Amino acid sequence: MTPAILVFGLLLFIGAPVAVVMAMSGLAGGFALGGERMLGIIADRMFSGVSGFLLIAVPYFIFTAELMNQGGLTHKLIAFNNALFGRVRGSLSHVNISVSVFFAGLTGAAVTDTVAIGKIMIPEMKRQGYDAEYAAAVTACSSIIGPIIPPSVVMVVYATLLRDISVIDLFAGGIIPGLLMALALLGVSFFLAWKRGYPKQAPTPFKAAIVALLVALPAMVVPLIILGGILSGLTTITEASGFAAVYAIVIGVVFYRNLTWRKIWDALVTTVRFSGVVFFLLATSAVLGWFVTRSGIARDAASMITTFSDVAFVQLMLVCLLLLLIGTVMDVLPALVVIAPVLVPAMIQLGFDPLHFAILMIVVLNISNVTPPVGMTLMTAARIAEVPYERAIVASLPFYVSFIVVIVLLAAFPALSTWIPSLL
Repeated sequence: MTPAILVFGLLLFIGAPVAVVMAMSGLAGGFALGGERMLGIIADRMFSGVSGFLLIAVPYFIFTAELMNQGGLTHKLIAFNNALFGRVRGSLSHVNISVSVFFAGLTGAAVTDTVAIGKIMIPEMKRQGYDAEYAAAVTACSSIIGPIIPPSVVMVVYATLLRDISVIDLFAGGIIPGLLMALALLGVSFFLAWKRGYPKQAPTPFKAAIVALLVALPAMVVPLIILGGILSGLTTITEASGFAAVYAIVIGVVFYRNLTWRKIWDALVTTVRFSGVVFFLLATSAVLGWFVTRSGIARDAASMITTFSDVAFVQLMLVCLLLLLIGTVMDVLPALVVIAPVLVPAMIQLGFDPLHFAILMIVVLNISNVTPPVGMTLMTAARIAEVPYERAIVASLPFYVSFIVVIVLLAAFPALSTWIPSLL
């Protein structure tokens, strides 16, 4: 076990790609366990890590999201949500959050949400008198709802890494936590808008609101296709993701008429690039996961957790703190594939519900996506807003506090994550 830890720490310290870190540390660990005869297992483990039928859904989800971005869906969703909140003080801030909830059912990726919505909302918020750093903060913090409300690429990856939980349960379990995060953000947004006197907009006429709803409705059907097909049992996740991609092409070309062949090609290129990163991470994580299983690290981790406290809630909070710390230096997917094979078996040994812990882990890792020094979504939003990253960090603190409250609620009440899956 020691050679693997040394290789892992050294490569991570020198800035090697996370996939290389996992592959080489697993290789070193395997050699330490059984010498050269163990090395032949590495290639087999890498292949098995990406050979699951479920993983076909990953590029389809990414492709669907990119088609929606290229097809100008964001403008339609913003127009509809603006009709809902236009007359409320700080309306653009609330629109920013609510659009992310709708967009979450289409993208499943936080950075995609940040770029697609931020490029439109942040300049408009600045023009209407909102602080630039506040515009960046609310955009980044709302975008992390994307990988929590299904469909979610992160959840598909999790179900592939740890196959004791179905992706259907993960999708269903993410609905309430995602909406809870949105409500927490809206609460902070309403308070700050009232305290700082952010502007209102003119009320939207009823006829214009209906038109905005009708225009946005075809795009809003995409999540229903995905979730309706999956939760009803009519389709598998892979089939639903394929149907969604085809539907996205049809409405972009036929209904909205702004999805050209060039834009479809650009969406394909982005899909191939992102999918390549995800699959390489999964292949190398299978090597590390195999070593973790053989070496008994999960058992040692469980013993270590119990040394701090015997109280289940305290144990959960300590693990959440660890996840937040890991997320400050790693992006969500790399952090998930590195830490999940170690922590999840340990927490199951301690008696925690695997679905409850899975949802909690995904939520915490996504919250760490706005936690410095990495905080990729917050950093991206700060660049769009053209403000120093430090100012965006300070502006995001009230929203961050609301996220901590959500984490505590999810840890204290497992039913928030398990109730909807139990109905299925």
